[in-house]
Amino acid sequence: MIIGIVGLGLIGGSFAKAYKRGGHTVLAADTDKKILQFAAIDGDLDGELARENLKDCDLILLCVYPGAALTYLKENGPYFGKKPVVIDCCGTKRVIVSDAMKLAHEYGFTYAGGHPMAGRQYSGFKYSRADMYDGAPMVIVPEDFNDIAFLSRVKTLLEPAGFGSISVTTAEKHDEMIAFTSQLAHVVSNAYIKSPTAGLHKGFSAGSYRDMTRVAWLNPDMWTELFFENKDNLLKELDILMNGLQQYKDALISDDREMMKKLLADGKKRKEEIDSEKNI
Repeated sequence: MIIGIVGLGLIGGSFAKAYKRGGHTVLAADTDKKILQFAAIDGDLDGELARENLKDCDLILLCVYPGAALTYLKENGPYFGKKPVVIDCCGTKRVIVSDAMKLAHEYGFTYAGGHPMAGRQYSGFKYSRADMYDGAPMVIVPEDFNDIAFLSRVKTLLEPAGFGSISVTTAEKHDEMIAFTSQLAHVVSNAYIKSPTAGLHKGFSAGSYRDMTRVAWLNPDMWTELFFENKDNLLKELDILMNGLQQYKDALISDDREMMKKLLADGKKRKEEIDSEKNI
């Protein structure tokens, strides 16, 4: 296969390395030409993705911010042709899927929304890995849920990346879920590390601290864009969390040990119910 990748950061770079691992041809475009040169020297890239070879690709992955992905589609949509399947890999889906579908109809190319559910706390090509998607979930937002042939084609095209599962959903459901599973976690982690006590943690921290602060090391530009594109869902999750935290605070203030015990027991039970083996 010939794979076109727009954006050679952590996400795009990992796709490039995964497809090269499988022996496929990888073409890429990036605003930083030095990254393209480095990827080529490193053996992760076969050439530059340009308007002249877009139509030769079997799959084109847009691994840039939502706004940049839409700009790329607007500028290059007429050059895709009928062969490639174009999939964006952005962290929110409602805005980009709506606008990208319109462009796909206007220019006649094949498009689906996508979101690889994998990552690292560091960004950039130098942190990308060929095995980053191995066993990870991939979310696809198609135009037609009943087009089995198209979904089968997408699954085949994505197979070399190593995903463990492919889920099909709507843009609305994706954004609702991602506000809880990803965006809220990044907000909490980023706020948590701002405690003055954090600077004194060495010698007093272990796994809990590492787990809680891992995603505080984020890309501020990207996450700001994602948060505001999904602010209705994120605000809802923040309200739920803040109301819950207030209950723990109230129990401490009122010296209510029974209430605290109940809150902790309820949380433990909820974790067991949600993440039991049959539900994972």
